[in-house]
Amino acid sequence: MKAYLLDAAVARYVAEHTTAPDALLEALERETAEVAGEDATMQISFDQGRFLTMITQLMGPRVAVEVGTFTGYSSICIARGLSGGTLHCFDVSEKWTSIARRYWHEAGVEDRVTLTLGPAADTLAAFDQPIDLAFLDADKQSYPVYYELLMDRLRPGGLILADNTLRRGWVADPAHEEPTTVQIRQFNDLVMADPRVTVLTLPVADGMTMIRKG
Repeated sequence: MKAYLLDAAVARYVAEHTTAPDALLEALERETAEVAGEDATMQISFDQGRFLTMITQLMGPRVAVEVGTFTGYSSICIARGLSGGTLHCFDVSEKWTSIARRYWHEAGVEDRVTLTLGPAADTLAAFDQPIDLAFLDADKQSYPVYYELLMDRLRPGGLILADNTLRRGWVADPAHEEPTTVQIRQFNDLVMADPRVTVLTLPVADGMTMIRKG
């Protein structure tokens, strides 16, 4: 699991007290590490996956959206939590999502997942369904654009989950001016200033922010 914000002992304790992923998710994690190299860090951690499944089960969304699918770990976790709903995935990479498609089939969730390829700023703009739940885990510089597109379509009481919002804790240091950290910090400030939402930032993995509309 990712433990950027926890010391090793606490991270180990959390892992030991969180239901482990099944063999399919473990296989996907291994394959992603093998084929993606350093890019494998884009994959969520297993505790985040468990969180996504449980949140989806609790909310019972009819329409869920994922912006940034990569090799499919998070989408499987969301899809497994659906009961009659559909997960609409938006991503730009045929290479990585081809792996996701294969694992959707193996997981038995392909009937509740759709994939739209292309720049999400364009494909989301064309999406015309009211959204109940959204997971945002794409290019960080575009988070503000994706956020507004999601908010325009999010029903009252709907939820956006944004990943990587603590950026290894660097966002808390104003002197840390690495570009992605600055972009995330600006996004966090944008969300906090939005009177339409209630916000909770969780120190899980690399940070996850829950944003409730209304």
